[in-house]
Amino acid sequence: MLNKLSDTVYYVSNEDNRERPTLGLVCGERFSLIIDSGNSPQHAKDFLLEIKNLQVPPVKYVVITHAHWDHFLGMNEFDATVIVNSQTNDRIEEWQGMSFGDSSLQKYVTANQMSLMCVEIIQTEMPNRDIFKLRSPDVIFKNSLTIDLGNKVCILESINSTHTDDATIIYIPEEKVLFLGDCAYGTTTNSLFHYKQSQLLPMIRDIQKYDAEMFLLGHESLCDLDEMNLYWKELTTASHIVKSSSLENAIESFKEENKRVPNENELFFIKAFVNDHIINSK
Repeated sequence: MLNKLSDTVYYVSNEDNRERPTLGLVCGERFSLIIDSGNSPQHAKDFLLEIKNLQVPPVKYVVITHAHWDHFLGMNEFDATVIVNSQTNDRIEEWQGMSFGDSSLQKYVTANQMSLMCVEIIQTEMPNRDIFKLRSPDVIFKNSLTIDLGNKVCILESINSTHTDDATIIYIPEEKVLFLGDCAYGTTTNSLFHYKQSQLLPMIRDIQKYDAEMFLLGHESLCDLDEMNLYWKELTTASHIVKSSSLENAIESFKEENKRVPNENELFFIKAFVNDHIINSK
């Protein structure tokens, strides 16, 4: 279902059970812009059907927030200009050389090029995929790009994040809305979930320089400013006390500095930053 955030900003909520992330729609007086193309052609078709019922200006642009498959495998379905940053383009080029038949997918799993979950979702969402080839993006930008949809400006910026180093965020100044994709999340390396500690504060600065009141995230959908500020506070508090790969030392440091035990979220973040030290020590 398409959710209305304002008269010109809409979104479809994430469906984690189907690995479908949040998709966004921004409408100007002349054109509309889509944020992320979905995890499959079917996801994209479902979104386009919802948009058709709105009778909004024609979709001219599709912006991909980063090169993880669930955010771009639907882009063939859009008769629009696909926009990516240069690092995202490099990674999508790798996917363009892939085949999507069952035997090929299994080879990618064996070679650790795809997760088993990714393959299972692709097989479910893309039943007819033997000749599927991913299209190329049309516009490749570095650093930032501003798009005018007709009295509705969208600012695109490429940032390094705790999730991936090819993140694009999209800010709509008039609405004070910021689409974050997955950039605020952690990632998994060698089976360990972690936040890239060195990227945390620079990323938060890149995000907080925008005067945003509402935030759209890839797997949480909508957060307001208070929710985001609490998230940043708990993340930075956890990051501050983790100095090594010792979880015990980190928890003791937290207790000493904060005069209390960490809450459930903080403990999760502490463990993730400890994992980051373990990964970087190898």
